[in-house]
Amino acid sequence: MAIPLQLSIFRSSPPSSSSQPLQRLTPAAAVAINNAQTRERLKLKDLFREARERCVRDPMDGVEFTLDEFHRALDDRDFGIEVGCKVKGTVLTTNSDGAFVDISGKSSAFLPLEESCIYKIKHVSEAGIYPGLQQEFVVIGENVVDDSVILSLRLIQCDFAWERCQQLQAEDVIIKSKVVGENKGGILVVVEGLHGFVPFSEIPKKSTTEELLDKELPLRFIEVDKKQSQLVLSNRKTMTNTQVQIEIGSVVIGTVHSLRPYGALIDVGGLIGLLHISQISHAKISDIATVLHPGDTLKVMVLSHDEERKRLSLSTKKLEPTPGDMIRDPKLVFEKADETAESFKRKIVWIEEVACTELPKAPPELAEVTG
Repeated sequence: MAIPLQLSIFRSSPPSSSSQPLQRLTPAAAVAINNAQTRERLKLKDLFREARERCVRDPMDGVEFTLDEFHRALDDRDFGIEVGCKVKGTVLTTNSDGAFVDISGKSSAFLPLEESCIYKIKHVSEAGIYPGLQQEFVVIGENVVDDSVILSLRLIQCDFAWERCQQLQAEDVIIKSKVVGENKGGILVVVEGLHGFVPFSEIPKKSTTEELLDKELPLRFIEVDKKQSQLVLSNRKTMTNTQVQIEIGSVVIGTVHSLRPYGALIDVGGLIGLLHISQISHAKISDIATVLHPGDTLKVMVLSHDEERKRLSLSTKKLEPTPGDMIRDPKLVFEKADETAESFKRKIVWIEEVACTELPKAPPELAEVTG
């Protein structure tokens, strides 16, 4: 039977001139110790100490095979992981370089940042990759240092992108794509994450690479060849439907693409036409920038259309109700554009009749038809 202990605690009083005897405090209640529990704890402590010493001294003690045999078994084991095959894995951790993925192999696989997305990103989280994500990957290599597998998501996304482009080509869909650079003989665009090529012959001649850079162009597919990695597109082929509707004397809506000292380049449904400075107004214009600005939307009349040479000549001068209205009140010019154009067409018809028949000289009011 355990005998409870009692502890006597004494405390001395602060020193003073008169000595006082030590004061005895009230004894504190002692805690009983169970000898059976103490023995059990000491026994467990000894077991842990012996196990630790055995692991340090001989870690393979009691194991029925050697460490070399274990490594040989791993080497002989075929995990079915080869370059080009697809595997399912779970993302373990991510960092600025990529992500570590559990694919139930000898070690964790690694997904590099540049292989995590078809688009250029700064962190795998931008591609929706996070710890716990279960995803299918494709094996692209092996790290010779630690025999770890290198994975890719980009290649899987590329396969889907090629399939999408083939589908769009089969449906003859017009897409919009951003110009990202220039290559020998054409410009580079991005389509579904893939780099496409637009030859200069498939771009309006009046447009330069500097003007098109970072802009979106309407495009049609010419060639989609995944095996040869060839993705060729055309901007001219998107103009077919627009060109059918363009007739001399017709009024079309355009957007100012850019300004030149000699006039303005107008985008008419993807076809770039020239609005010469002399065809803006009957009034003299010294600086075209005082009248038009890039991005302005306006109505223009078609003066000529050379389909073979892809040239389109435009005019707002012919749409002025009275000379100089494009300077004073361009809004009025656009409001009355259709009405003025009809009058112009009637004059054109009269001129054609004069050319076909030997009629008298045109009356004075028609003198400016060709002006």
